[in-house]
Amino acid sequence: MRIAIASDHAALEMKAALVGWLQDAGHSVTDLGPITTDSVDYPDYGYKLAEEVASGRAERGVALCGSGIGISIAVNRHPACRCALVSEGLSARLSREHNDANVIAMGARLVGIEIAKDCLDVFLKTEFGGDRHQRRVDKLSAPSIEGANA
Repeated sequence: MRIAIASDHAALEMKAALVGWLQDAGHSVTDLGPITTDSVDYPDYGYKLAEEVASGRAERGVALCGSGIGISIAVNRHPACRCALVSEGLSARLSREHNDANVIAMGARLVGIEIAKDCLDVFLKTEFGGDRHQRRVDKLSAPSIEGANA
């Protein structure tokens, strides 16, 4: 699978560990940065990651920052991205089954590397459930106030 990964400075160590782990598993990984622990702004990297996934150059994305919150918000600004912030395997599985998430976000200050690997493994192996979930996923990319009043 083609996977893009990006972080901020707080998640650089986790990103490096996950890049190696993903490559060892046979995935093609594009590391969008950063490459040093110098302070950076997570939105810049979240936007780069969102564009990589939205363009189709990557099938899935991995977004990392200190908490995972900021970078997930940045990725979700792109209408083609569905980024789920997770901290355990069940949320990773449900994000794919129910929401067809194409990006997973985690917080390096909140999730250990082994849990992050487990979440990512589940995320990559889980298929979208389709069926009743498809119309909801369709609405995520085309929000409508009318739908809220139904």
